Amino acid sequence: MSIMRKSLIVITALVIVSVFAGCRGKSRPDLHRVGETRVWPTVDTEELKQSAESRPRVELVTSMGTIVVELYQEQAPISVANFLQYVEDGFYEGTIFHRVEPGLVVQGGGFTADMTRKETRDPIINEAGNGLRNLRGTLGMARTMEMSSGTSQFYVNLVDNRGFNGDGKTSGYAVFGRVYDGMDVIDAMVTVEIGSDGSMSNVPEEPIVIQSAHQIK
Repeated sequence: MSIMRKSLIVITALVIVSVFAGCRGKSRPDLHRVGETRVWPTVDTEELKQSAESRPRVELVTSMGTIVVELYQEQAPISVANFLQYVEDGFYEGTIFHRVEPGLVVQGGGFTADMTRKETRDPIINEAGNGLRNLRGTLGMARTMEMSSGTSQFYVNLVDNRGFNGDGKTSGYAVFGRVYDGMDVIDAMVTVEIGSDGSMSNVPEEPIVIQSAHQIK
């Protein structure tokens, strides 16, 4: 084989490798690879604490104090719209925080004080792949074992629950806001006496009632 022909083969191979590498780099700019695992990029919740005027806030007046939550409508538009509709409908008034699990979450928005489950609208799409992480103080959509089964119930992370993060399709719980004010009220909930009610555990002995919920204009 002539030297010129060998040179042409080498140059062609280098060009093919270069083009292939370039295509890989541009194929999915919203994802990066760690080994063979695709990982969604995360939004730094600390940066989001620089509140934008356009972000809606909701005041929850509870039997233990007032909580104000800020909602990330840009990152989680479906979850935020869903939550705000329940607020506007007056759904949350008279519901309770029925789950208080120290070192994990407090959860509410689905049951009345006598542990009657309220009728809800249809479930929404799971937005866990929005980049928001389940960090302490963030607000997330509760769901069943089905991925897109969230309705009215929500939770507040008491710690950084990294195991709750996911892509929204095969895993994860969607974060859609944070506690803007009143995290001390959330922390106080952890100190109450808890017990069981039927098949449910970690239920406060004295109901923690949401007395009112309204959007702050």
